[in-house]
Amino acid sequence: MFHTVFWAIVVLGVLIFVHELGHFLVARLHGVRVLVFSLGFGPRLYGWRDKNNGTDYRLSAIPLGGYVKMLGESDEEPVAPEEMPHAFYAKKVWPRMMIVAAGPAFNVLFAFLALTGAYLTGVGELLPVVGVVSPKTPAAAAGLQVGDRITYLDDQPIHRWQTFSSQIKASDGKPLTLTVERAGRTLLIKVTPELRETRNIFGESVRLPLIGVGPGETLEVVRYGLGEAMLKGWQQTWSMTLLTLTSTWKLLTQVISADQIGGPLMIADLAGKAAAQGSSNLLFFMALISVNLAILNLLPVPVLDGGHLLFFSIEAILGRPLGESVQMLANRVGMTLLLVLMVWALKNDLTRYFPTGQ
Repeated sequence: MFHTVFWAIVVLGVLIFVHELGHFLVARLHGVRVLVFSLGFGPRLYGWRDKNNGTDYRLSAIPLGGYVKMLGESDEEPVAPEEMPHAFYAKKVWPRMMIVAAGPAFNVLFAFLALTGAYLTGVGELLPVVGVVSPKTPAAAAGLQVGDRITYLDDQPIHRWQTFSSQIKASDGKPLTLTVERAGRTLLIKVTPELRETRNIFGESVRLPLIGVGPGETLEVVRYGLGEAMLKGWQQTWSMTLLTLTSTWKLLTQVISADQIGGPLMIADLAGKAAAQGSSNLLFFMALISVNLAILNLLPVPVLDGGHLLFFSIEAILGRPLGESVQMLANRVGMTLLLVLMVWALKNDLTRYFPTGQ
């Protein structure tokens, strides 16, 4: 339990810090005075005040988020005339948009750096060794056996299981020639994939060319040079972003059940498991949560960064901000939606980890 709680605090603390650091640095870049930089909400537990700029850096009692409070965040907030050049609302709309967008942007940047670090330190990749041969499938009919190592698919060298699997699915069902190493011998095995019903990661039924094999558990730790690690880090960040966007859309359109939404207990559990599996797995997990945090915050929901960006976009188009009453009403609706989401996620967690009636 302590292990799980510790790593949950580390993961969430780092990602919240990165998010708020984005707001903080870009606010300072544009000359906005930051009054409070807080990890957590509620009563101040510990902190210090910067004598040069007056910022109160603090740890607060409720560790489920954080915030940066800037001078003059609302045009209703009184600001002394001499302080006006440092007020948030006194800045033009584009600097304000940059300050708000910096939080999610820093989360994406963190994901890229974390993944680059993972590839530099070494990631475990599945070797193309057959671990399962399903009966009554093209693989079984062709004579593939558990323990066979695939070295070529037609004329393409195969070094990783992922490459092999991807090539099978992209084959369009055409006959393939596999070069296989078995007990010191090299064999050529011809196999024709067949369209089979399967489930994708979203639980949707899809038909794909398959041959009926699964990987073994043979892993190889691969370390990449800086350039290749950065390239793979960016590719993986982009893949995670697309996956998160797709998942969010499928949730909104009810393709994925809302019961799949995870809350703090699920994050804590997965953080502990990722940390137990090594630093690379932990970095991958933190990158995924960081991308999710960025996408969540960019949703056009008032009180989230995306809601503020929506208001500023309207202001840029109209040449004036929306009325205070309209913004207050929208913020109440947004806060209600956010609270409903949090309660639903917590309900899912309790159902998932503390099932009843069993």
